[in-house]
Amino acid sequence: MIADLHYLDPVLDEMAARWPDNRTISIVCHGHSVPSGYFATPFVNTFEAYPHRLHRILKERFPFAVLNVIVTGIGGEDAAQGAQRFAGDVLNHKPDVITIDYALNDRRIGLDAARRAWENMICAAQDAGKKVILLTPTWDSSYYTQSEAWEQLKAHREQILELADRYHVGLADSFAQFERNIHTPEDLTQYLSHVNHPSALGHQLVAAEIAKYFPAR
Repeated sequence: MIADLHYLDPVLDEMAARWPDNRTISIVCHGHSVPSGYFATPFVNTFEAYPHRLHRILKERFPFAVLNVIVTGIGGEDAAQGAQRFAGDVLNHKPDVITIDYALNDRRIGLDAARRAWENMICAAQDAGKKVILLTPTWDSSYYTQSEAWEQLKAHREQILELADRYHVGLADSFAQFERNIHTPEDLTQYLSHVNHPSALGHQLVAAEIAKYFPAR
């Protein structure tokens, strides 16, 4: 079963602690160009991307927390590449929570290879005692044509739902948030900054979806 909204309770307890009983809490956002902050490539808009937006939301909810949100994304990367550097680039930060966001690019490696890579990262995180939140993909311009690429994106989203259920980890369903807010092709233009990158408004949807696991204490 997908982790419920009490999944991060032990982390939230520590985030709510006050000095001198608090400690630094770290969240790592792992993935491709979207968490990296790419808007219209090669422009990187760090402070409008969802990791920074999430950081701001959490600091409003937890004003006494010492909180790091660390981005380990690489533009153009897929989950197979991300899994190869997971220990050295993600777990080395000793994070409390890890988000994983690769589905937009995973279409090029296919469902089977993507599943293996996601499972490798999830299992490595769980073996290290870390909490994990999986992200379904944000939308891209393939929505306009309803092409095979769009069907593949939907298939990867479904696979991520299955993985969250199988491994009992958190799920931030970015795809569903876009679906709730976009009803016409014209609507999508507000949520994209590029053919496959969200706008600030799109990133806001993702940050809010992740933040549901961090209710204020």
